[in-house]
Amino acid sequence: MRPLIVRAAILSILMLLSPTTGTAQEHYAAQMSVGARAGADISRNFFNPSVDQTFKPGALAGLTFRYVEENHFGLIAEIDWIQRGWKESFEDAPYLYERTIDYLEIPVLAHIYFGRRAKFYANVGPLIGLRLGDSVKCNFDVHHTDALPDFPKWHTLAQYDEPIKQRIDYGICAGLGGEYSITPRHSITLECRFYYGLGNLFGSSRKDTYNASNSMALEFTLGYWLRVK
Repeated sequence: MRPLIVRAAILSILMLLSPTTGTAQEHYAAQMSVGARAGADISRNFFNPSVDQTFKPGALAGLTFRYVEENHFGLIAEIDWIQRGWKESFEDAPYLYERTIDYLEIPVLAHIYFGRRAKFYANVGPLIGLRLGDSVKCNFDVHHTDALPDFPKWHTLAQYDEPIKQRIDYGICAGLGGEYSITPRHSITLECRFYYGLGNLFGSSRKDTYNASNSMALEFTLGYWLRVK
């Protein structure tokens, strides 16, 4: 009698698990998507000794790839072009100094999401960037500030003659966003992402002026995904 009860119990459990297993396999089917993102960022640099700054606006755009094999988790890789740098603050004085640095960046991010058609997600991971070039926008002679009326006497000047020595930048980024599926294959995203650079723009040895010159940025992007698998 007992073996019959055990067999019946096992059979019942298997019958209950069968549709669940099928659903789980269907839900966990790997998905691959390609897409693009574009938007704006505001950036500044952490200098030590400090430099008076405000946030500098910039632009960004990139191509994206996403692979999702498990429920709530996936990986994202990107190739982005982005403008970062810093804009100096002169309080009420009519002076402008702004340096823009262009980068080609490759972030690799863990992608954690919740929801189905409307999703909330978090992305976090490392980033490496290649400096493409830089430019300066300035309305005064940086080598003759003593002759300028109302130029702040306390303003730091060393950064004007410092060349950007590091061609490679690297750091950590993390973002929060939302995704809405227009159709099963097409979706749009909105994301806010923070980047903190671990490398220095300038030389940081004992003989150099700055022992820290790493960048920070806040990004705001609109994105699009096309599911290809």
